[in-house]
Amino acid sequence: MGGSSPCASCKLLRRRCAKDCIFAPYFPSDDPHKFAIVHKVFGASNVSKMLQEIPIHQRVDAVSSLVYEANARVRDPVYGCVGAISYLQNQVSQLQIQLAATQAEMNCIQMQQEPTLPTQLDQDEKALLLASSNNFNNIPQYFNFASSSNAIQDPLKRESLWT
Repeated sequence: MGGSSPCASCKLLRRRCAKDCIFAPYFPSDDPHKFAIVHKVFGASNVSKMLQEIPIHQRVDAVSSLVYEANARVRDPVYGCVGAISYLQNQVSQLQIQLAATQAEMNCIQMQQEPTLPTQLDQDEKALLLASSNNFNNIPQYFNFASSSNAIQDPLKRESLWT
């Protein structure tokens, strides 16, 4: 940053912010928490090395990922962002099962409302649809890997990992 306010990393590390400070473009002085959490988890030296090895056009995304992972690690030291990802994958799986059951139920209702003569094939299809919609209740639930006491399970109560 040079003559103006030092970046968040230089403020935290209590050093002079040079013109070519690798942290300045990604950790502005108005958001000190962003660097503090990344520094706490990864260390300033490691972050500096990572940023130097990454092409300039990819550094913004890399910093964003580091901030996300650092926040996840602070909330859940064991699983980090893997716990959040597995929780979301579990949620997607459950919603896919619900969607398939609802679609099967809708097909069943549509078939009941159609004014066709019942044939053996139609009855077999109805039986198959009814059996498949009843089997969705017997599918075992996936385990949630984010089981640490620091992990918040309700996504509506979860704080953003990006801050």
